[in-house]
Amino acid sequence: MITRSQITAGLSNSRTYLKNCFFTTPLKIANITENKNDHCLQLMLMSSSPGVLDGDEYQIKINLEEDCSLQLGTQSYQRLFEMKKGALQTIEVQMSKGASFCYLPHPSVPHKSSHFVATNNIYMSGGCSLTWGEVLTCGRKLNGEEFAFTKYQNLTKIFLNRRLMVKENLLIIPSQINVKSIGQLEGFTHQASLIYINETASVTEAIAEINNKLSVEENICFGVSGLPVNGVIVRLLGHKAEQLYNCLQDLNELLLIKQDA
Repeated sequence: MITRSQITAGLSNSRTYLKNCFFTTPLKIANITENKNDHCLQLMLMSSSPGVLDGDEYQIKINLEEDCSLQLGTQSYQRLFEMKKGALQTIEVQMSKGASFCYLPHPSVPHKSSHFVATNNIYMSGGCSLTWGEVLTCGRKLNGEEFAFTKYQNLTKIFLNRRLMVKENLLIIPSQINVKSIGQLEGFTHQASLIYINETASVTEAIAEINNKLSVEENICFGVSGLPVNGVIVRLLGHKAEQLYNCLQDLNELLLIKQDA
């Protein structure tokens, strides 16, 4: 099934609003903004499907007009069911000058024999702010499906003024890669990443505060690095999806406070 969703955010009286929205089954977009006078628009990407099925293709397009601010979340964990052909997902984000976008979806759970490829293309203009994250689990561990999926790939490309600046490629093929070996997950079962880009942010301060925040977390391993543009990338390894997901949420709040200071 080919499923499409398109979101356009506009600005009116310093308030971001849902200017245009289109979606097909099983997707649905819900406006969950509590403070209607807030500058930031908060949306939730929902689905009536229990998860991603064999042959599914999700096509999502997001357009942010000048100076808009959008936070997009998800309804629940994304389950990737058993597949023969595989499933695809593409997300395209267009950010006009001064726009701000945050996307921190719930963790992905690849079931046995699932085959999933996601491609994300994000086009930023000058003065934009981006927070982009993901959490990947090993599968249904309690069902004996630890790294029993066929393939998982999530390729993210970030362009600034149409020039490729960041490329993040998470690719795991358990039949070809020993995920427990040195240089791979080394005993951890869950992983997460967070990309933060903001022209006015202090990368040095952000790295220091992120390190301080994550250093008190138990049973995780993490690293923080600067990007070719003014921003940081955070990588985390752990054993619990909820813990890593909460870490990304906490880091987003921390970075927002620094941004607004």
